[in-house]
Amino acid sequence: MLLRDAVLAAAIACSGSHRAPGAAVHSYVPRTRTVTITTVPMLVREDQRVFPFLTKDFAKSGVLDGKEVYAFSPSTVTVVEGDTIHFVFINPEDDVHSFVLPDFAVSLPAQRTTEATYVAKQAGILPFTCAIRSHLPMMWGQLVVLPAATMAAQAPAKRTDKTR
Repeated sequence: MLLRDAVLAAAIACSGSHRAPGAAVHSYVPRTRTVTITTVPMLVREDQRVFPFLTKDFAKSGVLDGKEVYAFSPSTVTVVEGDTIHFVFINPEDDVHSFVLPDFAVSLPAQRTTEATYVAKQAGILPFTCAIRSHLPMMWGQLVVLPAATMAAQAPAKRTDKTR
């Protein structure tokens, strides 16, 4: 009997469906978040002067033949479902890039700052890439959209007794 009661109490405690008397559940209020993402060269042809070993890699049939390695920084962005994201993209280089989500795309001209707005309508992990062929598959990242329900918080229960 004692073990069964302990298991039942643990199940109720872990269910998340209990609330202290008088506790109010607050739903998440979507926010506008500003996120700055910069395009960053990692291994580009110009680096061959500094790193001579790259000459072989960028040569015909080399591991980087026809490619250049760029990255987004940061490469992971986390927001909450319903949030509006005000992206500020900084592309300090002389190469054109793009920022592509499954339902959103922005061209990133060379040596420019570009701003765009996106609403994270659905929870999930959304991949983003640069669609410039020679930058694939290396230039990518992910937008992590947390479910709004997981962000709901309980307000503390009002104290009804006078003791501390």
